[in-house]
Parts: sequence; structure tokens; C-alpha cells
Amino acid sequence: MGFSESFLLALIIIFSVPYLVWRVLRMERCAPLAIVQIVGGVVLGPGILGAAFPAWHQAIFNPQTLLALNGIASWAVMLFVFLAGVELDLVDAWRSRRDTGLTAGLALIVPFVFGAIIGALLLQQSAGWMGAKGNAAQFIFGVGMACAVTALPILVLLLERLDILRSPFGQRVLRYASLDDVAIWAVLAAILLDWERLGRQGLFLIAVIPASLALRKLMARLSEADRWFVLPIWVALTGFSADWAGLHFMVGAFIAGVVCERSWFALERLDQFRNALLLAFMPVFFLSTGLRTRWEMGGTTVLLAGLALLVAATSGKLFGVHIAGRWLGWRKGESFVIGWLLQTKALIMIIFVNILLDREIISPSLFTSLLLMAVISTVLTMPMVRNCLAELGV
Repeated sequence: MGFSESFLLALIIIFSVPYLVWRVLRMERCAPLAIVQIVGGVVLGPGILGAAFPAWHQAIFNPQTLLALNGIASWAVMLFVFLAGVELDLVDAWRSRRDTGLTAGLALIVPFVFGAIIGALLLQQSAGWMGAKGNAAQFIFGVGMACAVTALPILVLLLERLDILRSPFGQRVLRYASLDDVAIWAVLAAILLDWERLGRQGLFLIAVIPASLALRKLMARLSEADRWFVLPIWVALTGFSADWAGLHFMVGAFIAGVVCERSWFALERLDQFRNALLLAFMPVFFLSTGLRTRWEMGGTTVLLAGLALLVAATSGKLFGVHIAGRWLGWRKGESFVIGWLLQTKALIMIIFVNILLDREIISPSLFTSLLLMAVISTVLTMPMVRNCLAELGV
């Protein structure tokens, strides 16, 4: 089978199988299609169908095909992370800084501590959970932050499906998630700090300030139509610069979005752009992520680790938000709903752990455990909050 045939056959599988499963089983009320696509990638990966049908798997998902899929996936997720940065409204967060700072801080710190404890226990149990180039501090911080992550883009989709995205309550939840998003990328940059490239990293962080100011001046003079043409150039440039500095291109993509103003673009156009990415490009990322799963530590061990991480992530998020709600005098039930919404993991955590895997800070087995945790936590969100929202009158 030639490259074009295997590549197109892979795309047919990527776009058709998860969608058919999602629609036939009527899963739209409990989980976004992205979750089914990630699970589909796990099933199609080398540990399950690859082990059962190695010849078939190698023929379709051969190195050439995977390289092409990974290229599409990287660009798609860069644009998606960029949009997450654009959605960040720091001015709004500053207006409600006490509420936002306290809630976002506790929603990040408590699950981070719980996750770091699990990470330390896993490392004590076996060194096989850590990647070849990682150290204990990077590993524990990485696992802790993976448990603390809120998947801002997936949260937007869930709020949209719950019909509260543009409501005051929905925007409030997005404020908390947005502030945590900044912390996540800052911690990632610290984890990836490379002493051999420290000069480059400093140069990038210094250079991005005048570059961002120049972009803002340029955008102010352009029509909205022209701004859309500038965006891909800006995202690629900052992504390349961050990667050259050793901070990873996703850090650059997020910074590229943060320095942009959401008011530069019509809200409807932003939503259309996000939906187009989700429809035509992001399925490749979700499936290619699942294809990276490995089970070298044993299926039961990997699953148990994933469940331990799930308990740490969900209980930590719920407990942290509960404390914030008590201090701030929220209505009964609000902290429960907000806690469950903020523990949504899927996309950003998967990007985060993909980077840790790429840099060999975590092993493929731990990557699989974290991926399972992300999927389960996101699937649980809709059933847990749907009825509670009605009781709150949101």
C-alpha cells in the first residue's frame, strides 16, 4: 500500500469510526465527540488493535502516515491553544480579582498537591513511570500539574452544550479556568527550563514583548478581514521562536493568543473558526494522541494508576473550590457545579502530557494512565452538573 492510500485510509478511519460510535450510541448528552475520538485512538493504538492485528496496523499506521498525521495534529492544536489564549480576558479577571484569584488559586493548588503526592508514590513504586530524560522534581511537578489542569477549550464546548456559555455564571467559570490556564503554561515553561538553552529562553521572553507590542499596533490599523491573514503568521512565528528557545511551540502558541484582543474579531467568526478546527483538523490530533498509548507496565497497573490520578484530580478540584465557596459565601450547590466543570481535563491536559512525553519526562505507560484519567474526568462532567444547574436556576 502506497503512502497516499494509507494516509487517506487513516483519515477515513479517523473521521468516520468515532463519529458513528458517538451518534449510534447517542453519547452527545454525556460526552463531546472529542472524547470518543481520543478513546478511538487508544483502541486503534499499538497496545490494543495493534497487538491483535499487527500487520493491518502497520500497513495503515506506518511511520510515513504517522509523520504526516502528527504534522497536521501539531498545527491544529497550535491554533486551538492560540484560541484559548485569545479567550483569556485578563481585564475581566482583574475586575473580580478577589473572587477570581482565590477560586482559581485553590482550584489549582489543592489538586496539584494531591497529584504531586500520587506522582511521588508512583516514582517510589517504580522508576519505569519516569521518562529517560526526566528528573524526580520535573516528574512530580508534571504529574501534579496534570491533575490541576482545566481544559479551557473543552470547557467552552461543555458550557455551550449546557447553554450557559454566554451567561454570567458561564463567564465566571471561564474566568477561573482562564487564570489557571496562565499558571499551567508558566509551570510548563519552568518544567522545560533547559540550562543549556537558558540564554535562548531569556532572549525569547525579552523579544516577545516588543514583538507583541508591534503586533498590537499593526492589528489596530488593519481591518478584521486582514487580521485573520496575519494570525497564522503570528502563531507560526511565536511557536517557532519558543521551540527554538527550548520552551516548546505550544507555549509560544498560547503566548501568541494571550497578547491578542478578543474584541479584534467578531465573536461569531471566532466560534466558526473553532468549530471548523474541531470538525476538520482536531480529530487528527485526538486520534494521533490515542495512538501514542503504551501498556509496558501492564494493563492492570496502568489502569490502577489512572484511577488513582483520577481520584486525586477530581477530589482535589472539588475540595479546593469548596473551600473557596465557603470563604466567599457562595450559594449552596455552586461550589459542586463549578468544581466539576473546572476538573474537565481533556484537551489541555492531553497537550500538556504530550509535551512531557515528547521531552521524555514521563514514560509512555504514565502517559496512558494520564490519558485515561483525562477521558474519564471529562465524561463524568456533564452527568454530574446537568441536574444541579437546574436546581441553581442557571
